Amino acid sequence: MKKYFITGLLIWIPLSFTVMVLGWVVGTLDGWILPWLPLHLHPQTILGFNIPGLGVAVGIFILFSTGVIGANVLGQRIVRSWEALLGRIPVVKTLYSGVKQVSDTLFSDSSKAFSKALLVQFPREGAWTIAFLTGTPGSEVAQQLGNGYVSIYVPTTPNPTSGYFLMVPSTDVIELDMSVDEALKYIISMGVVAPPSRTPEHSILLPD
Repeated sequence: MKKYFITGLLIWIPLSFTVMVLGWVVGTLDGWILPWLPLHLHPQTILGFNIPGLGVAVGIFILFSTGVIGANVLGQRIVRSWEALLGRIPVVKTLYSGVKQVSDTLFSDSSKAFSKALLVQFPREGAWTIAFLTGTPGSEVAQQLGNGYVSIYVPTTPNPTSGYFLMVPSTDVIELDMSVDEALKYIISMGVVAPPSRTPEHSILLPD
């Protein structure tokens, strides 16, 4: 009975968690977007009942439309004008510019942020954990440290959204032959879900 009970848990726990997360996402987007729609366009008005997930569809359409507009010359001018306007507002300027720099770095096609999984000694020598490459030190920090340093992010377990930002010598980290997704699963599962075995090809990470 214990075997069957555990087998049932292993089936239902990930399924229930997935349904819960999807339900939260759909409910949140519906709550954000649907109130902005005119009342005569609501499914309740047209069909007599609500359609769960309509907010997700509208959100995807808005994102896609914004991308299409922002990709052309006229759209880029509008975006620059909008950013210039926000840049004149004291508090908004700080918040917007900071978030924009982070998002541009993370989602840029040429960005190297979170592109490699690394092995690093943390929090002390002899204790190893998984980290992610976020780039190389810049500005005054690079002048103080010199060459040969890399910036890394060491996530916490089982919540990888919090962690530690470190700048360490490139000779102190080892590049892993696993994808970022595999490394995240390994971290979130606290080492239970190990990546598939491969031929070890570890190498010291050198700055480009």
